Amino acid sequence: MQYLFSVLYDESDLATSDEMAAIDVFNDRLRADGHWVFAAGLGQPETATVIDNRGAEAVFTDGPYLESKEFIAGFWIIEAPDLDAALKLATEGSKACNRKVEVRPIL
Repeated sequence: MQYLFSVLYDESDLATSDEMAAIDVFNDRLRADGHWVFAAGLGQPETATVIDNRGAEAVFTDGPYLESKEFIAGFWIIEAPDLDAALKLATEGSKACNRKVEVRPIL
């Protein structure tokens, strides 16, 4: 089963060089152990554009969908046999990136 690990953060600074090194080690382990699907960092919330095309015309809004102190700074998509295995990996990912990580199954 696949899981989304959303990296949650509440500061404007980027990962430190030590955090990036730890993330690289974690990513390498995910690949070696067959859990890796995809991962990426995301731009700051103010770089977002929200599109709502539910009405007669599409509406484009600059900025994040929600005003919040925390935002999604990046994500992993991983393969794991079950939720317990995914939670264990997310715990390691949280330590590596020094951020909170939300785990959700991909339907």
